[in-house]
Amino acid sequence: MEGVLNGRVGLVTGAGSGIGQMTALFFARDGAKVSAVDVDAEAGMKTVQQIEAQGGQAIFIKCDVSKSDDVEAMVAETIKTFGQLDCAFNNAGISHGKAKIHDLPESDWDRVMNINLKGVWLCMKYELQHMFSRGKGAIVNASSINGLGGWLDLSAYVASKHGVMGLTRSAALEYAETGIRINAVCPGPILTPLSHYQGNDPEIIKKMYPMPMGRRGTMAEVAEAVVWLVSDKSSYITGHPLVLDGGFMAQ
Repeated sequence: MEGVLNGRVGLVTGAGSGIGQMTALFFARDGAKVSAVDVDAEAGMKTVQQIEAQGGQAIFIKCDVSKSDDVEAMVAETIKTFGQLDCAFNNAGISHGKAKIHDLPESDWDRVMNINLKGVWLCMKYELQHMFSRGKGAIVNASSINGLGGWLDLSAYVASKHGVMGLTRSAALEYAETGIRINAVCPGPILTPLSHYQGNDPEIIKKMYPMPMGRRGTMAEVAEAVVWLVSDKSSYITGHPLVLDGGFMAQ
């Protein structure tokens, strides 16, 4: 398959559904061999099957990104299978039920931080060990518009996504002279399987979010941005939070 990622190996965490799945499919569409990573084996295997059905190459790796041994094995298995790792989308993440800070269970805080923040740090740690030895690579981390501003009743999620942006910027500076670029995507309201119950009705959107473009973004729009950020077409960009929000943060 020919494309902007032809001859490369890409890794996507949270590849079993939503934006992660779409990005894994787009990586393969544009020529990459893909490690589709998820804690849900059934969902991850379905992504691999879709990639193979479109003529691409992929493997599934089960991984809990909050566990160091799992993440180290994830990168090692990718390199063992494909011989290298060129790009990664550290996308796996969760949220929590809405709650004021004084009502938020400590267990919710710990779980969100372990997956959303520690998980991104662990993924970068082991991805960068390989990329640093090769002197090249591109990483995109999944942050959010909630990583750029506050949001009511989602303190742990918001704090984790701010942390992802801090990690991304710091890592970008640390590796700027090594041939490795590290960026983040910051999606706003995106129409995913988990949000379909809210629909894309303009009136519902206006009530929930004052969206200048009057609609939610699509998973494909985010996936295209990730592909661009790991490709040579964005070769002078590092440490950047790429906002995909239909103008929400411009208000």
